[in-house]
Amino acid sequence: MANKRIDQPTGTETVGHEWDGIEELNTPLPRWWLWTFYATIAWALVYVVLYPAWPLIDKATDGTLGWSSRGQLAKEMSAADAAREGVVRQIAATDIEQLAASPELMGQAIAGGAAAFKVNCVQCHGAGAAGSPGYPNLNDDDWIWGGTLSEIEYTITHGIRWEGDDATRANYMPAFQGMFDAGQVNALAGHVLSLSGKAKPNAAGANLFAENCAACHGPAGGGMPEMGAPALNDAIWLFGGTEAEVKKQILNPRHGVMPAWNERLDPVTIKMLAAYVHSRGGGQEAAPAATETPAPTDVAQAAKAENDG
Repeated sequence: MANKRIDQPTGTETVGHEWDGIEELNTPLPRWWLWTFYATIAWALVYVVLYPAWPLIDKATDGTLGWSSRGQLAKEMSAADAAREGVVRQIAATDIEQLAASPELMGQAIAGGAAAFKVNCVQCHGAGAAGSPGYPNLNDDDWIWGGTLSEIEYTITHGIRWEGDDATRANYMPAFQGMFDAGQVNALAGHVLSLSGKAKPNAAGANLFAENCAACHGPAGGGMPEMGAPALNDAIWLFGGTEAEVKKQILNPRHGVMPAWNERLDPVTIKMLAAYVHSRGGGQEAAPAATETPAPTDVAQAAKAENDG
């Protein structure tokens, strides 16, 4: 205490000790700061009593209020599930082709399908559903197996060439390796490319196409969704549209596989996924129910009977 003195430059009393000529000024913390610090200590003591605070082996202390962030999350999730339950029931009870009749319900289905798509489908089809070589683009209007809501739902449900589902969609293009010589392969590839304006037509390729390919792909290359044969006249290519890629597909065709999602997803989620995929921009409308008309032979027989009468 005897060593205390007033520092002349600052006019502040020193604490009374010095080290190597260095002295410390006696400048205590402001009282408001100290009281704030004491208040935080008191608040921390109250907190550890009321809320989970001390970590244990498999959980934290419960706290006298019984509150926890996990419990709060569970309540919020339960409330969200309850809010969605009514909408899910409506979607489940509505035929998929009738969803569009209720824009609000369709919007809910699309929103749910978008969430399911991000979890289950982006790995192959991409975040924007644009696909990649071997994985179809879901934004265009080219559908190998049909693009109506019900057809998309069926594809998602049973998959493509999925061995675990007896109802899966399956088609296999034959390998023409060894059936054509190099000139014939060139001619056929040229004709296929000409269907979309990427090459000049050639008679030899057209004849080969008519004899070997038109039964599935159609005379003009328009495809047959009921057989899973893609259109060849729209310049949309699953495995590439260069001459080399077309030749490769003719000689040794590649066949993609898509899992049957009924093994992992419930029917309502699949229905919402179908609605989302259909909404991407290339979805097709279901054809109106066809009315039965007499076959040509029946018409001829009816006309003959009328004349005979």
